[in-house]
Amino acid sequence: MTIGDRNLDRPWVSKVRVNTQAVLKRAQQVQGCKVAKKQWQAAWLLKAVTCIDLTTLSGDDTPSNVHRLCMKAVQPVRHDLLKSMDMHDKGITTAAVCVYPSRVADAVKSLKAANSSIPVASVATGFPAGQTPLKTRLEEVRMAVEDGAMEIDIVINRTLALTGQWAALYDEVRQFREACGHAHMKTILAVGELGTFTNVYKASLVSMMAGSDFIKTSTGKESVNATYPVAIVMVRAIRDYYLRTGQKVGFKPAGGIRTAQEAVVWLALMKEELGNEWLSPHLFRLGASSLLADIERQIYHYVTGRYAAYHELPMA
Repeated sequence: MTIGDRNLDRPWVSKVRVNTQAVLKRAQQVQGCKVAKKQWQAAWLLKAVTCIDLTTLSGDDTPSNVHRLCMKAVQPVRHDLLKSMDMHDKGITTAAVCVYPSRVADAVKSLKAANSSIPVASVATGFPAGQTPLKTRLEEVRMAVEDGAMEIDIVINRTLALTGQWAALYDEVRQFREACGHAHMKTILAVGELGTFTNVYKASLVSMMAGSDFIKTSTGKESVNATYPVAIVMVRAIRDYYLRTGQKVGFKPAGGIRTAQEAVVWLALMKEELGNEWLSPHLFRLGASSLLADIERQIYHYVTGRYAAYHELPMA
């Protein structure tokens, strides 16, 4: 089955029920899991770096700070630290750089000048609220792709999900999929605004049926962003969808992920729920703006035995 062959399975969507207590119990287990130490932790942290969509989504974004972000994506961990771990020649970069549509051309230019193949991702479709007219949202996707974005992070229309208009939501996401063309499409559910775990699961299913390459928790602008309970609901939707269709869809938690320890827990969750294949940027991303700084700080501690002063590490 190709993306173009996916259809809305109405009976499957309508029958969805989520056991809230079971989800919360599993989330407690995930939160309580022990994190690896020493060289094993360092290895997990480097894996996490390769799965980060390094992001800036601020009103004061300029070509210069986008350029700086791109250079950090190309060299996310100081070269001397990587060399001491014999990882300096392994091509460790972040998975992508994520910016607003108006900054895509700047990011593409900076990465091209650095001779880097890191893809540029762009949020589109009226990010973060998704409340602009459909025609405008579609045009925003096309413009970002024309400017060189290889990945598009769309936002769903939460109104359609909250009112149970799943066929209409499917049709909208299909149109976004077509507008993306060759670009990968990550569909943001804005889980903090969907009300129930059942809605999260249904929105996950409908988004995958409509051709999403990834489903993503949040815009990072809601009051509730990436949490372990909603992640469990979403990754189990991914698993169920894979078992029924053979289609592997990626997962991206985003919003509020700031510490190295959290990053390792997210990787452990993916390994336990979906398996080793989902431990790669092809099927797992971490949406983050400040996470990389803490990961580099922990790697510095692993290599030197002490924590770095603020001036010793370039900011992410």
